[in-house]
Amino acid sequence: MPRFLDLAAWPHRSAFAYFQGYDNPYFNVCTALEAGPLLELTRAEPGTSFFLAYLYLSLRAANETEPFRYRIQGDQVLVHEVVHGGTTLLLDEERFGFAYFDYEKDFTRFQAGARAAMARVRAEAGELDPQDARTDLIHYSTLPWIAFTSFSHARKWGREDSVPKIVFGKYTQRDGQTLLPISVEVHHALMDGLHVGRYCNPRGAIPCAARPCGTDGRIAPFGTFARGGDGTVR
Repeated sequence: MPRFLDLAAWPHRSAFAYFQGYDNPYFNVCTALEAGPLLELTRAEPGTSFFLAYLYLSLRAANETEPFRYRIQGDQVLVHEVVHGGTTLLLDEERFGFAYFDYEKDFTRFQAGARAAMARVRAEAGELDPQDARTDLIHYSTLPWIAFTSFSHARKWGREDSVPKIVFGKYTQRDGQTLLPISVEVHHALMDGLHVGRYCNPRGAIPCAARPCGTDGRIAPFGTFARGGDGTVR
């Protein structure tokens, strides 16, 4: 169940009060992740989607990085126990829709649920379903045509919107690496660059799903994604 943060005991409370008053309280970080091992793994496993694999890993990292589950509600901060995903989905006639899927710790179940959600949106192909009232989400989008280095989102100013927005781009090969662009936009009243760094840094954020991944049995980060003991994502 969601709970409210004890603001009096929260070390970030002064920054929360400070950035609440900003006209534009969001900040955006763009970087590139080394995704070669993940791409190799998904290509070697029939029926495994690279797109859904990196969405899964990103959503798992969001759930494991607590400030990504914080949401502003009035003068309080709501903490969701778990957050799920919503992504744009390309449809026919150059239209797009929104697909929503539950986070599952088990990758097989996550992928099955996400595929079913996307199939429903493609079959219905009706009006957009933005579900703006939901705060237990991470908003995703993908631009597989562009290896971007910066990104900006459309915003409705005046709304109490503190849902993180994460975008992936076109992966490219450079210096023997497969680099996947990522944009992470968050509300500064809820977190700082430190927290986005924990999400994206090479020692922990966006960890791989297989356990153990590293030779020492630890959860390895996305940048060093490797096969688990049985070579699967789970």
